[in-house]
Amino acid sequence: MEEPKLSTNALIVLEERYLRRNAKLEIIETPAEMFWRVARAVADADALYGPRSQVAATAERFYQAMAHLEFLPNSPTLMNAGTPSSQCMACFVLPVEDSLEGIFDTLKLAALIQQTGGGTGFSFSRLRPRGDVVHSTGGISSGAVSFMMLYNAMTETIKQGSKRRGANMGILRVDHPDVREFVTSKRDRRALNNFNISVGVTDEFMRAIEKGEKYPLVNPRDRSVWEHEDARRIWELIIQEAWDSGEPGLVALDTINRQNPTKHLGEIEATNPCAEEPLHPYEACCLGSINLNAVVTGPPEQRQLDWHKLGELVDLGVHFLDNVIDINHYPDPRIEDICRRNRRIGLGVMGWADLLFQLGVPYDSEEALSLAEELMGFVEDRAVEASVKLAERRGVFPNYPGSDYDRRGGPRMRNATTRTIAPTGTIGIIANCSAGIEPLFALTYTRRALGGRELKQEIHPVFLEEARRRGVLDDHLREHVVATGRVRNLPTLPEDLRRVFATALEISPEWHVRMQATFQRHVDNGVSKTINLPQEATPEDVESAYRLAYELGCKGITVYRYGSRPEQVLSLEGYCLTCAREDGLPTEEPVVELPLHS
Repeated sequence: MEEPKLSTNALIVLEERYLRRNAKLEIIETPAEMFWRVARAVADADALYGPRSQVAATAERFYQAMAHLEFLPNSPTLMNAGTPSSQCMACFVLPVEDSLEGIFDTLKLAALIQQTGGGTGFSFSRLRPRGDVVHSTGGISSGAVSFMMLYNAMTETIKQGSKRRGANMGILRVDHPDVREFVTSKRDRRALNNFNISVGVTDEFMRAIEKGEKYPLVNPRDRSVWEHEDARRIWELIIQEAWDSGEPGLVALDTINRQNPTKHLGEIEATNPCAEEPLHPYEACCLGSINLNAVVTGPPEQRQLDWHKLGELVDLGVHFLDNVIDINHYPDPRIEDICRRNRRIGLGVMGWADLLFQLGVPYDSEEALSLAEELMGFVEDRAVEASVKLAERRGVFPNYPGSDYDRRGGPRMRNATTRTIAPTGTIGIIANCSAGIEPLFALTYTRRALGGRELKQEIHPVFLEEARRRGVLDDHLREHVVATGRVRNLPTLPEDLRRVFATALEISPEWHVRMQATFQRHVDNGVSKTINLPQEATPEDVESAYRLAYELGCKGITVYRYGSRPEQVLSLEGYCLTCAREDGLPTEEPVVELPLHS
């Protein structure tokens, strides 16, 4: 069996977290055997819909795509497919009901999920607010944030023994009476360290901001109005806290629910930890990403997209992820029921920054937005077509009757949704490509992860190749890139070269948001993206980014301003280039450290 061609960093990551071990914790499989384990396990679902003889051919296609790093599923699939646990879903949303029994039932289920490497998202908006009466005991409620602390403590314990760190998303509606306490809940940097938090904003709230009006805060227990709050004051508090610490983010609840094709099942209240998966209560999603480096063809000066190969990978990805739903071991029958009835999958892309480098297109340009529109539009059309073809052979998703597709005479889909842009932090290392649709953090850096073990990264190969081809590569340039990680500030280089090889904080927040919005137009789930801000950015800059994201139809937004947290995960000459963690959480220790750490 030929071993896949993997980078040193990929091998380190696989050995630390993915390859199987025996009772003595000795590694007992190679990367090739891991890919075969996953390919065979996932292909086995084909036998449910046709002759078992076709399984071997499907497994071979799945293996080749993974082994050549053209397509990779989310981490739990790589870790668990074909093992006794076989829990392959990346993310779950669990309901938090307004009762002690409901709160603790969900806490137990979340612990079991995180033990298998899954992330969990919660809306705490159903909980009665702090100070409300508890009739069963005659006591007073401690409020939504107090129970978030409980969930945070559980994750702190579970993460010590799981394969990857547990991650949570906590969401509270902006019209919940505890909204002020929620927005300021992470002022203590040690509090809720296993949570990302986002405010669930509504169209009513956004209109009230524009008009300078008050809006009602509503007790979810009995729908009574507790008080009327000045929308601009709450908005300004959200902005100030996001400027100060990077949180809370925003989740646009009405936008999400307008575009949800299964709205007949009820409202979506929460997302997964990186906010790219809005999900119904108990719903989970399996994710996978196409490496865009694999669909570039031609010599350096004539590189172009191989649309035929991209289409084939979309077909394969939809097939693969639909199979995962069938072979997955679900931790709870309620999760299995809605997952099988909706068959929600999320196929996306990674290596977007690498692709732009290879095509000579600056990230912050109209050309890049046009390419994003064309590429993701193609993925959308092909993914829908692939899901329709699967439905012809396997049947539509069981919740199809009453869905938007059914009511509007749309396509007969196998899957309620098909597309997601995930952060791909860890699988991006395995595939040796840039994360998701993020710009590159730096042209060179040293990554620290997995308990402090260093993952070396050299100068980006496309930059080296292009600098060499143009005859500008010399020792001075190498030293500059190693020392600073960027070249836009180097006037001796040709301007077009400096423009193309941009890094995260050399790109204005507006371009970050516009890129996210462009991909979102062709994604029926959500888009993981961090809007990077320099240290000198103002609260007004944060407000502009949040407003623009809402206006352009983004389902959520997260910002990060350099220096706004004491634990800098990426640093470079005074710029934070944000975190590549797949779970999207802040960390108490540097995940990546660049040369000349300030």
